Amino acid sequence: MHAFGLCIDQQYLVPGLATLGGLADSLTPASRRNGAVRVLTLDLTRAQALLLSDFAKRVGFGSFDLRHCSPLRTSRMADASYITLTTYLRFEFTSDFVRKPYLIYVDADVLVRGDLTDPLGSLGPYETGAVRDEFNPAVGECPALPGAAERWPHLRGRPYFNAGVLWTHTDHMPRIRRGVEQALIHARRHILHNDQDALNLWLLRSGRVRPVAGGFNRFEAGRFLERGNWVRRVVARSPKPDPAAALVHFVGPEKPWQADCPVTEDVVEYRRHLMRTLRHVRRLGAVGVEPVGVR
Repeated sequence: MHAFGLCIDQQYLVPGLATLGGLADSLTPASRRNGAVRVLTLDLTRAQALLLSDFAKRVGFGSFDLRHCSPLRTSRMADASYITLTTYLRFEFTSDFVRKPYLIYVDADVLVRGDLTDPLGSLGPYETGAVRDEFNPAVGECPALPGAAERWPHLRGRPYFNAGVLWTHTDHMPRIRRGVEQALIHARRHILHNDQDALNLWLLRSGRVRPVAGGFNRFEAGRFLERGNWVRRVVARSPKPDPAAALVHFVGPEKPWQADCPVTEDVVEYRRHLMRTLRHVRRLGAVGVEPVGVR
């Protein structure tokens, strides 16, 4: 019934493997066999693609496919400090590639703890499921979509969603792609957070969004508290780790596989999971697949 979609480049190969391992751990054996994995990439080599395929099969997924493709020609990288054009590939999934009724898109910088298929049960026709962004919760009240609330006052205070995890009907993907493309053409001056801002412009215009509970895309906030106290002013909930979260998202430039990342509880949990993943990878005969800086 569903496929998990990931966009992975060479920089995110190892985190992508860890994400696949977490997705597999979150499902029953039957769900893994019935589920699929679809990967889009700009630059993975044939050997790296084979490694992803072999790993997906090893952890029990019944179907795997990978394609090389290019992002929208209208793509705009307003912030390229730690994000690449690969981020725009999330809009390039198609029905003939996915070959399942539903697509669950997942970023590669996450720790999956629970079943991400649950929100599919409440998804209506032509809707996209998304979780409200914890650092940019509302239009005109955060840095995202600069100037949009002044240009369209009726948008002020409307929810702004994070693009790190998305749920949608596969046949709805062409509409999302066209909507994002139009936003990039006609509202480029309001793009700050790259593809995520473009997606939100389309969601605001179309209204085709199904809010999903925060635990399905919970931000790891402890790393930011190591550098300052601004998180307590922005995030409505307690910034402490949420053990009930189905997914922990390591947004921002500091990633848990990097040696200089602050060592919070969630980072320690991620690294344990990463080491288990790499043991599986080594059993497949892969040599030299290690995250930079983490031992």
